[in-house]
Amino acid sequence: MSSLPVVFINLSKDVERRDRMTSQLAQMGLKASRLPAVWWADLPADEQRRYFSSAESRGRYFKPLGNGEKGCYCSHLKAWQSLLQSNESALVVFEDDVKLLDSLPQALAAIKALPNDGSWDMIKLYGREQEKIANQGPLVEGALQLISYQRVPSFAAGYVVSRAGAEKLLKTRIPFDRPVDVDLRFWFENGLRIFGVYPSVIALDDTSEVSSIWTQKEARATVLQKIRKFQMKLELNWGNFWAKAPHVSDVLKH
Repeated sequence: MSSLPVVFINLSKDVERRDRMTSQLAQMGLKASRLPAVWWADLPADEQRRYFSSAESRGRYFKPLGNGEKGCYCSHLKAWQSLLQSNESALVVFEDDVKLLDSLPQALAAIKALPNDGSWDMIKLYGREQEKIANQGPLVEGALQLISYQRVPSFAAGYVVSRAGAEKLLKTRIPFDRPVDVDLRFWFENGLRIFGVYPSVIALDDTSEVSSIWTQKEARATVLQKIRKFQMKLELNWGNFWAKAPHVSDVLKH
């Protein structure tokens, strides 16, 4: 059983999601703490200016960020800050709309045993069914692989972040101007060493289809936004082409 600390991000009003997460974690034998999610509108103006680079997101994202996306990012920032305020080597972070699979405790125990030497910054616990793998090695013999990605997938639903990773993220991603899961895909901008567990050891719950914080309606993209989105995809493809993906052999030294 892993002794890594575990937190799940949850809004105070989302009692049903909190109860479901608490029940799942207890069934897995995992002790966890609830990390109160950030409701962006409740943040003082000076904090909003500190965390977010532009009121209209005129940065590297193709459209303005909604308050839900900003609050979601700040919630993850709080998780990373909590790790650095502790003496722990790494932290398991979940959003509250995930389904924990039976293989999760085994994966976390194996991650706990990995070297704490800066060879990894983040290990994603959720990914695509048919992942584009750059390289891989056994995390749990005969069951789970530690993988490096050709293209880091979206979703920040569940991951393990190391102290080195938290330091790197907090140093380079404040202020932010993209959603958190998109920022992680641009790992090459700040040398983030992201790996994954394959196959995934968590899944998205049915409630993930309905966000509890992204209440705004999705507006149709303008011509300018479509152009900016295309440019962003080009930047992502270019960065992935030129950057050298981290190798699992650097982590699985033992």
